[in-house]
Amino acid sequence: MTRAARAKHPTLVRMHETLSSRVDSAAVIAAADRLRSAAVNGRPTRPVRDLIGHNDITAAYAVQQRLATERIATGANVVGRKIGLTSTAVQQQLGVDRPDFGLLFDDMAYDGGDTVPYHAVLQPRVEAEIAFMLKADLAVGPLDATQVRNAISYATPALEICGSRIQDWDITFGDTVADNASAGAYVLGPLRKTLDQIEPRLVEMQMTINATVASTGNGAACLGDPIDAVVWLARQAREFGEPLRAGQLVLSGALGPMRPVQPGDTVTATITGLGKVTATFSHE
Repeated sequence: MTRAARAKHPTLVRMHETLSSRVDSAAVIAAADRLRSAAVNGRPTRPVRDLIGHNDITAAYAVQQRLATERIATGANVVGRKIGLTSTAVQQQLGVDRPDFGLLFDDMAYDGGDTVPYHAVLQPRVEAEIAFMLKADLAVGPLDATQVRNAISYATPALEICGSRIQDWDITFGDTVADNASAGAYVLGPLRKTLDQIEPRLVEMQMTINATVASTGNGAACLGDPIDAVVWLARQAREFGEPLRAGQLVLSGALGPMRPVQPGDTVTATITGLGKVTATFSHE
């Protein structure tokens, strides 16, 4: 691990080292190698659960952190977190029963209206979410809903472009966690609202692909309330040794089922009170 990587994200590096010390390092290295090769070659690979198990949370996050520190060493910056598997519909789609989280890097970000290179994300699937920008750290205190709400600067509509380095999305909980919670890219809409202007739990969502309705849902589909999802993340992040910080973005989780996309598709999510966010995928 390079000195530059340690300097950029020292707590994240310590988190990686702590997790690695608790698990079979050979299995973690092998799983990370498999996922890295898939990303580099642009070809999905077989699952990694044969190496780290279906539900070994510590091992799965150790793989995630190993790959993250490698990415940081090549110049990427962590800009936030994503919460995954918050929607019952998405959990049923993937055969899992609990949320997870991954890291957001600066090279994942797009603005609404951008064209996203189709092959930038392996096996892309899109879901509509609410993104929150933090104005205060979530490192100490009860980390309850009141504290989380007070720490949020604004909410904005988002599309998360999920991707899986694992062939045919054949994943268990361990597979997706190791694979950075199936994070690929994200698109943020132009409108920003404070929590005095919008209540996340009450929003309604409709997502279209090429003007055809592909997914519907609401704020309550995200762990009952997107704020509760951020509460869960804040506590998990602190427990794992890398609390949420001011200036970070949080993708709070799907408001409805995610859908696969094809080259040339245009995806638009409309969220009541937050407006629209749109992205078009390149034709190749």
